[in-house]
Amino acid sequence: MVPASGLTTALDPVMRVCHGVWVAHGSGDADREVSDEKGRIQVPPGDPSYTLRRVWLTKEQEQGYYYGFSNEALWPLCHIAYQRPKFDTADWEQYKQVNRLFADTILDEVGDGQAIVLIQDYHFALLSRLLKTTRPDLVVVQFWHIPWPSRETFRICPWKEEILDGLLGNDILSFQIQYHCNNFLDAVDRLIEARVDMEHFSVTRGGTTTLIKPFPISIDPETVAAHVAGFAPVTERALRKRLRLGKQRLIVGVDRVDYTKGIPERLRAVGRLLELHPELRGTFTFVQVGAPSRTHIPAYRRLNEEVAALVEEVNWKHGHGNWKPIVYLPEHQGPETLYPLYRSAAVAVVSSLHDGMNLVAKEFIAARTDRRGVLVLSRFTGASRELTEAILINPYAIDEFAEALYKALTMPENEQESRMSRLREKVADNNVYRWAGMLLSEAVKRSKAVK
Repeated sequence: MVPASGLTTALDPVMRVCHGVWVAHGSGDADREVSDEKGRIQVPPGDPSYTLRRVWLTKEQEQGYYYGFSNEALWPLCHIAYQRPKFDTADWEQYKQVNRLFADTILDEVGDGQAIVLIQDYHFALLSRLLKTTRPDLVVVQFWHIPWPSRETFRICPWKEEILDGLLGNDILSFQIQYHCNNFLDAVDRLIEARVDMEHFSVTRGGTTTLIKPFPISIDPETVAAHVAGFAPVTERALRKRLRLGKQRLIVGVDRVDYTKGIPERLRAVGRLLELHPELRGTFTFVQVGAPSRTHIPAYRRLNEEVAALVEEVNWKHGHGNWKPIVYLPEHQGPETLYPLYRSAAVAVVSSLHDGMNLVAKEFIAARTDRRGVLVLSRFTGASRELTEAILINPYAIDEFAEALYKALTMPENEQESRMSRLREKVADNNVYRWAGMLLSEAVKRSKAVK
């Protein structure tokens, strides 16, 4: 299954270039069947360019480490989406156990050789310290994809000292934007014993120094462009027929169903748009792709129910005849659906309530080789710092949101082209290879310094 977006999509092309080893959680019988006795598989099949090393977890480990501490504690703690974190000691113990399991697997892969280890995201807050305790000569770099909260928010975590100490095992700790770096440095300065150097954005603890820097991640726009290169009117017609869409203009949203993504706010804005501009009834269809996510967690099940109810409410209130203003697709969709949707959309909407970056926004831009279409983008995404030619919104302000949709739907083609051209230049310049190059360049410098 190709994910709708995210780090997997961004990192795969980098791994193909670097020819390294990607250590990742394996799930399901299919993964075991194609792996060797150590859980290794060559990727991609038929033309391998890197090794995928699977780590097998028990159901108890997956529940406690992934669904529990990672996504019921750290995820809401780091996102300002007003979802209360759940801190469970048993989940924390599983989180520690799985971090140790990954550390042992990585050390097995490294052997006695030198290596640069890149850790990605919030699932491994303890991993760098575990690696460095055994192999202080390794160069360890971690990219924390999601936001880092303010000190006052983070201090409620019962294991805040252990998490901060774990992350300071890294040689380099990277966040999406400088603001998140500043929040992390502030937390370290106030919550544990360490020397914070704000001039050089570094922390020294136990005689070792960690560099704290922003490296905003991106995508490979050429890969996206290759997916849409064969796009033709017949593709759009087939897509519209399959999804039972009429000839109306399309507004598109593509997300995991997560309470940080602002999907309910988006649906309310569509309803409000039709209240403020009833002349638009029947002229557009809003297509929301909602990939199921973390459905074992009660907050996510409640969100799914809320989204389904809002879709029904807006369609009942504003639909007429065969036209429904919202078409909701609550399932995973592959590139064969997503890229034609991006390419045929009049408007793409990214309304996250809080997001480290958001790669859907960049994928939409990369797909628009025709330099048409309008991006409506939340100010609370990391991407909004870079993609300033989008229509920027506060997703909580529903009237403002609705008027932004109206502006997008009525934007002249010459303005669309001007905005989209500048957006495409930014995405092309700041692509995933530049991100990886800058991050690995810093790691190589650190490696030489260690020697």
